Amino acid sequence: MAYTDSLFQLGMDLTRSSTAQEEDHGLAAPGAPKDRKDYFIERDGVRCAGTHLLVDLFGAKRLDDLKLVRETLKRCADAAGATLLHVHLHRFTENGGVAGVAVLSESHISIHSWPEAGYAALDVFMCGEAKPHEAVEVLKSAFRPNRIEVKEHLRASTLDETSWQAASVKKAVRRAPRARSAA
Repeated sequence: MAYTDSLFQLGMDLTRSSTAQEEDHGLAAPGAPKDRKDYFIERDGVRCAGTHLLVDLFGAKRLDDLKLVRETLKRCADAAGATLLHVHLHRFTENGGVAGVAVLSESHISIHSWPEAGYAALDVFMCGEAKPHEAVEVLKSAFRPNRIEVKEHLRASTLDETSWQAASVKKAVRRAPRARSAA
């Protein structure tokens, strides 16, 4: 039974419906906003799909606390001005590592922790108007690491001009106000 439940949680058990299966079939997540928040941006003169932070926490505490991890991911999204759609976490063993993801309208925040080593690896990727760097202070406060390393990568910063213009036009059209008809 545990094997079947594991497959179900991963969305791989075809005998039962799961949220992962529904999302894979293109259905919108419950509560997903109708207006997209995942548009391309220009930051410091660089056009990109968004900012991706690789965050390493060393000497961190409470990395096995599932409730703390969940609440921290939620606070990270809130601090960054991102729209949280769903959080999914998995604990590997009692007092063991936690892996999971907070799915955002603007992309995601993921974590994988090794509490026995006091180490956690996180990805914080956000596009649109979200501010992923704001999540770093939340992580410091929650897990109190001795040391933190943050590496930044601007995604799709080498996108060709034609693709960038196409994305910009879609954004402009999406944000254009609707014309009112005379009554």
